[in-house]
Amino acid sequence: MSRLWAKVAGLFRSKSFIGADKTGNKYFSRMEEIDVKEKRWVVFRREEDPTSVPVEWICWLNGQRKRAPTPEEMAELEARRERVKLNVARLKREEEERKAREGTGRKITSIGKVEGPDLSSFVRHFPPDSKGDKPEEASEEADQSRTTEPSGSGSSFRPGTWQPPS
Repeated sequence: MSRLWAKVAGLFRSKSFIGADKTGNKYFSRMEEIDVKEKRWVVFRREEDPTSVPVEWICWLNGQRKRAPTPEEMAELEARRERVKLNVARLKREEEERKAREGTGRKITSIGKVEGPDLSSFVRHFPPDSKGDKPEEASEEADQSRTTEPSGSGSSFRPGTWQPPS
């Protein structure tokens, strides 16, 4: 009963404002006397959107960080992320220019998408008679040649024609 009373009393206890992020989400903490543990939570500015919480604040909420991120640290990390984005764009441009100079004939339209394989060399390995088979002829022959026992070998063998007795 005392735990229940402590939790109810904890709701009215003062909470500590820890900080806010650039989207306006506010972060709070409160020390729980029963669990002797710090409770941490976020109050979203607009609708509840967990994707709007920065990684550093997620780490603090989960207890992976002891101290909350400072505004200076957040500004420094944001500047670093911008530098990385600019470097990626620059490297992508340089790669496209290099490919154009080499004359590969293929232009990179987007990163992360892969074109399908070139199957023309693979198809050349099949004999020409396999291209001319008509599906209806093959199915008629298969129906006529089905038996209860497997038979045929060599040139008369047709894969998939034998069916086990039902």
